[in-house]
Amino acid sequence: MSASTLHISIAAQQLSLLVQGKPVRHYRVSTAKNGAGNTENSGCTPLGLHYVRAKIGAGLPVNSVFVGRRFTGEYYTSSLASRYPQRDWILTRILWLCGLEPGFNRLGQVDSMRRFIYIHGTPDTEPMGIPLSHGCVRMRNADILELFELIQAGCRVSITAE
Repeated sequence: MSASTLHISIAAQQLSLLVQGKPVRHYRVSTAKNGAGNTENSGCTPLGLHYVRAKIGAGLPVNSVFVGRRFTGEYYTSSLASRYPQRDWILTRILWLCGLEPGFNRLGQVDSMRRFIYIHGTPDTEPMGIPLSHGCVRMRNADILELFELIQAGCRVSITAE
């Protein structure tokens, strides 16, 4: 969709897709359990203006597992989850964010890209609407699949506390 932007509200735990400034889709999400914040190693979801630096996972099946932005060859199942109980599951698709505000969410100790902040799929058993992530924005797999197809790399993303 041309002229698409994303808005993520941490308070509402919602991601909205806007086309030419008008909301056309809303998705429940899960942002950081530690709340909002831009500092490296904080486990917080960064605020401010970002853009989608890269879209990762095109063509892979639902529940494809990623580690370090690379497909591991695994597909998420409850059996796999029980073998790796501490893994932070990044599934299906990744939208890798890059900050646009130097000193706030770009460069130095506040760089969203170097913090590896993504919008990504998560196991469907994980709740949405409750902050539980390690800093990323988690989505249902069906929702990230849909969103992935609706936006382009370079899409602007605004993340706000309210």
